Amino acid sequence: MRISEFGHAEGSFGLGFGLRLPPMCGIVGYVGSQSALDVVMAGLKRLEYRGYDSAGVAVLADGGLAAAKKAGKLINLEKELVDRPLPTGTTGIGHTRWATHGGPTDANAHPHLDNAGRVAVVHNGIIENFAALRAELEERGHALASETDTEVVAHLLAEEFSSCADPAEAMRLVCRRLEGAFTLVAVHADEPDVVVGARRNSPLVVGVGEGEAFLASDVAAFIAHTRSAIELGQDQVVELRRDSVTVTGFDGRPADVRSYHIDWDASAAEKGGYDYFMLKEIAEQPKAVADTLLGRIDDSGSLTLDEVRISAAELREVDKVVIIACGTAFHAGLIAKYAIEHWTRIPCEVELASEFRYRDPILDPRTLVIAISQSGETMDTLMALRHAREQGSKVLAICNTNGSTIPRESDAVLYTHAGPEVAVASTKAFLTQLVACYLVALYLGQVRGTKWGDEIDAVIRDLSQISGEVERVLETMEPVRALARTLASKNTVLFLGRHVGYPVALEGALKLKELAYMHAEGFAAGELKHGPIALIEEDLPVVVVVPSPRGRSVLHDKIVSNIQEIRARGARTIVIAEEGDETVVPYADHLIRIPATPTLLQPLVATVPLQVFACELATARGNEVDQPRNLAKSVTVE
Repeated sequence: MRISEFGHAEGSFGLGFGLRLPPMCGIVGYVGSQSALDVVMAGLKRLEYRGYDSAGVAVLADGGLAAAKKAGKLINLEKELVDRPLPTGTTGIGHTRWATHGGPTDANAHPHLDNAGRVAVVHNGIIENFAALRAELEERGHALASETDTEVVAHLLAEEFSSCADPAEAMRLVCRRLEGAFTLVAVHADEPDVVVGARRNSPLVVGVGEGEAFLASDVAAFIAHTRSAIELGQDQVVELRRDSVTVTGFDGRPADVRSYHIDWDASAAEKGGYDYFMLKEIAEQPKAVADTLLGRIDDSGSLTLDEVRISAAELREVDKVVIIACGTAFHAGLIAKYAIEHWTRIPCEVELASEFRYRDPILDPRTLVIAISQSGETMDTLMALRHAREQGSKVLAICNTNGSTIPRESDAVLYTHAGPEVAVASTKAFLTQLVACYLVALYLGQVRGTKWGDEIDAVIRDLSQISGEVERVLETMEPVRALARTLASKNTVLFLGRHVGYPVALEGALKLKELAYMHAEGFAAGELKHGPIALIEEDLPVVVVVPSPRGRSVLHDKIVSNIQEIRARGARTIVIAEEGDETVVPYADHLIRIPATPTLLQPLVATVPLQVFACELATARGNEVDQPRNLAKSVTVE
C-alpha cells in the first residue's frame, strides 16, 4: 500500500482506532522539515521508561551520518550532545535501550553503524540467529564493535544496499534472513530523506503529519506532532519520506494496513503535577474503571464485548476455560478464575504464559483460552495464544491496546480503557483487567444461560459503584503512606490472603519487589502452617487481606485466626479489612479500612492500598518509582 501526499490512498485499508503502548525499548524515527535531533530527543524523552540502560541518536546531515550514544539514562546522552553537538539535519533515528544481548555500555548502545559509517540501525527484540550471521560477516572481513545482536543488521544492510541502492529493498532482503522477534528502523547516508522500518512480532507504528512522518514503538513519541497513525502488521517493511508512506511485506508485495486517529493527547502521557507517573495512574483508577464499564450493554439490554468472532453455539460447547497471562495480568487471571467458575460453572485453569506451551497442555476446540495483556504485545502470551489456536481452541483477548498483535490474532476481544500507562509497575491496567475479567465471566454466563439477566444487571450495578469506592479509598491513604515510610529500613514483608484475597496478596508482594527491591512473598493464608509460619519473627511486617465477614464468614474467621497466630509470634500485623469489621481490631497493629463490597469484587478496592504502600516505600528508600531497575514495561521477547 502507498499513501501519497498523506491522505490519498493507492490501496484500501480498514479503519482502526487505538494506541500503541510500551514495547521493550523505545524507538523513534523522523523525516520532515524540523530538526530531526530535536524531534527524536523529545520522542525518546517520552519513551525513556521503556528502556533506560542506554540511549543514542543518529542524524543525516551534510551528505553523511552523525551519531552519539551513551550508557545510562537519557540525561547522559543529553550531556554528551551539549559537549559534542551533532550537525543539524531533518532525518534521524533514536533509541532508548533495555539490554538483552550485551551489557549496558556505550559500545552496545544503539544506533549501530556499519564499518563505513553510512548505515545506522536501532532495534527492539532479539535476533535469534545473530551468532551465525555475525560469523558470516566476520569471514567476509567485517569488524563488529559490540556484543549485540543488532549490529549484524547494520552490516547486512550495507551489503544489500551496495547491490540494490534501495533502502526498503535492502531491508526486505535482510529481514528474510533474520530469525526471532524484532522491530528495526534504519537510515542510509546515501538516501538522506528516507527512513525505513520493519516489524516482526514487535510493535511499530507510523505517525503521519503535514510534510513529515514518524516511526515509533509508541505513539507517545510523536503525539505532540500528529494524531494520525498507521498500524503496521506482521512481517512488513515501511518506507517513510516527507510526503509518502509505502508499506510492503517482506516479500515485496504491497500490504494493506490500517490507519487510525489517536484519541488521547500529549497531556495524557505527562505527569499532570504528580511526582511520578505511577502516582498519577493510581489516581486515575476511578475513571479508568468507569470507562472500562461504559457501553457494555446493547439496546436489547444484553452484555456485549468489543469484537466477537465466536458464535454463541460454540461458546455453549466450551467445557474448559484456560487463562494465560504474565506478571500482574496473571494475578488478574487468578481472580477471574473465581468469577468464571462461580458464574458459569465451567472449570477454569490459570497458566503462566511463559510456561504454557512447554508442558504440552491439553487443548481442543471446546477449550476457550483467555489471553490477558496490557500492551497486547507480550511475547510469552502471544506465543501461548498461537499455540492454543494451532490446537483448535478459540481465544478471547483482554487488552488495553487497540489494534495490537494479541487482539488482532484472537477470536474475540474486550478492550480495557485504562488509557496510556507509563509507569513500569502496573496499577490502573490491573484494575481495568479485573473489571474486564468480570465482564467476560458475566458474558459467558449470559450466553450459556447460567446467569439470568437480572442477576447480570445486579453485578453490573455493583461494578458501577466500584469507581466511587476506589475514589474513597484514595482519599484515605495518608496513614498508609506514613506507615510505608516507617518500614523503609525493613528487608522483608509478607502478604497473606484467602479466596480472591490470595491473588491480591500476590500482587501486593509483586509491587513491593518491583519498586522497593525488597524480599516480599504472598501466601494463601491457609498454607501458613504448612511452612511459611517459620518465617515469622519479631517485628516482621505481615500484610493480611481480610475477606468480608458477610456471606463467607468461615473464611473470615479462619483468617482472623491466622492473624492471631502470626501476632503471637511477634509479627507486626497490617490488616486490610472492610468498614464495620470490628473482629480484627484487637489483632491489628495497623488497620487499613476499605469499603464493603461483594466478595468477588473486593480485589478492586483491596489492591489500591497495596499500590500506594509499595510506591511510598520505594520512594522512602530512594528508588526510581517509574523506572525500577532491570524492568521494562512490556516483555516483547521470550
